[in-house]
Amino acid sequence: MVNVWATWCIACRQEHGMLLAIARSGEVPIYGLNYKDNREDAIRWLDRLGDPYVATGVDLSGHVGIDFGVYGAPETYVLGSDGFIAYKHIGPITDQVWARTLLPLVRKLRDARD
Repeated sequence: MVNVWATWCIACRQEHGMLLAIARSGEVPIYGLNYKDNREDAIRWLDRLGDPYVATGVDLSGHVGIDFGVYGAPETYVLGSDGFIAYKHIGPITDQVWARTLLPLVRKLRDARD
């Protein structure tokens, strides 16, 4: 999964605990895209709140976000093993979104790959 986030984003803070739980579950690696944000602020945020990401890219200008079709933060993309976007979730990930939508899709994509 690729999660688009920013320190200025209130909804990103709301979903952060859920991202940490997903990362701990080991179900799917999460890559972060820090969107239109200050890199130093992002590093402090992850140091203070925890880092759920395998790796985080910085998109200061928003150009990478344009390529993904980002409307704002947070947004989360589930990618298939072919690298194509299988699903785009706009807004914070909640327990319900994870359990009913994202987790079943992640498992389906993983099973199709195996």
